[in-house]
Amino acid sequence: MWDNRRERYSKDGYKTLLASVLLSSPGPITLGIGLIFGHSSTQIADFVRRSAELMAIIVSFITYVRVTRHPEYEDLRIDEMERRANSLVGFIMCFSGNFMIIVACFLASRDKGNVIPAFVIAFLGLLVNIFFWIRYSTMYKKNGNEILGAQGKLYGAKSLVDTCVSASLLSVILMPASIVSSYLDRIGSILVSAYLIYSGVKLVIANRR
Repeated sequence: MWDNRRERYSKDGYKTLLASVLLSSPGPITLGIGLIFGHSSTQIADFVRRSAELMAIIVSFITYVRVTRHPEYEDLRIDEMERRANSLVGFIMCFSGNFMIIVACFLASRDKGNVIPAFVIAFLGLLVNIFFWIRYSTMYKKNGNEILGAQGKLYGAKSLVDTCVSASLLSVILMPASIVSSYLDRIGSILVSAYLIYSGVKLVIANRR
C-alpha cells in the first residue's frame, strides 16, 4: 500500500514532528539555567543529552518538510535524504555520549547544588516522551515512514533514560550528602552516556548501505 515513499508523508506526521520540536526546545534552555544552581554530573549529562536530541529532532523535521514541499523528489532521493538525516542523528548521539562519559568520570562535582529544577524537567519529560513514543510508533505502523519510525525508537529510549535520570536526581535531592547518592548520580550519567552511544551506533549502522 505504501510502495511510494511520498505517500508515507502526511500532515499528521508534520504536526507531530513540529510539536516534538516545540515541546523539546524549553528543556535544554531550562536545564542550562539550572546548571547555575546545580552541579550534578547526571544533570550536566542530561543537559547535553537533551540538547543533542533536540538537534536530532530538528534535523528530522527539516528533512520531513523538504520532502513534503518538493513533489519533484523521486523515491531514491527521498531514501537518501532519510538515511543522511538518521545517520547525522546517530553521529550527534555518539558524540554526546562520549562527552558525558568524560563528565561522569573526570568532571563530577561533590557539591551537587540544587537539582530540583532538573528533576522536575526530567519527570515532566518522561510523561511527554511516553506520549510521543506511543504516537510515533502508532503512526509508523500505519504508514511505514522511516523518519517517524526512528523518532518512535528515539522516544522509547528517551523514556527509559528519563526514568533513570529522575531516579538518580531524586536520590540527590533526598540524600544530598550521602555516598549512595554520589554513586547513583555518577551511575545515572553513565547510563545516559551508554544509551546515547548504543543508539547512535545502531542508527549509523542501520543507515549504511
